[in-house]
Amino acid sequence: MTTSAVKSRKFSILFDWFDQGKDGQLTQDDLLAMAGLFAMVADNDPASTAAMRDAFEQWWQLLLKHGDTDGDGQVSRAEFIAAMEANVTSPEHFSGAILAIADATMQALDTDGDGVLSRDEYVGMAGRLGVSPVNSAAGFEKLDRDGDGVISHEEYRQAISEFYLSADLDAPGNWLLGPLDRSV
Repeated sequence: MTTSAVKSRKFSILFDWFDQGKDGQLTQDDLLAMAGLFAMVADNDPASTAAMRDAFEQWWQLLLKHGDTDGDGQVSRAEFIAAMEANVTSPEHFSGAILAIADATMQALDTDGDGVLSRDEYVGMAGRLGVSPVNSAAGFEKLDRDGDGVISHEEYRQAISEFYLSADLDAPGNWLLGPLDRSV
């Protein structure tokens, strides 16, 4: 698989996950629905919920600005992939649009403040976000880089960065939503 094909595949899987209306177009409602799913993960943590909603709104604004090439207020799969590759994952947008969600999620799930996610916490979170337990359990094994039985905040951020930025087909971060050869 070429560099471009690896990223396109990941962003296509992400598109399918975000397309909550299952109509082949992303809208603001789709991203608001995703923010709602992530807010449920935050389990009534107002600061994390607000951070997630703000980050998804920023993401939507970037998609509209850079991806909605026909001005219809929706983003097609092709527009999404192009916008993700060229703009959303660029250094000036990546932290505010993507890592902010990861950080808020980690903060919400790490209720004891130890800076790590256990296997059960990770698989439970992924399940609430619509990722199958089989895929999230396999993903946990890949993301726990040091094999200590937990995913640290740094390991989680590294996985997020790899999923969005790496063209390496074998990068552990590619397992965030399960294997690349299957959908969420």
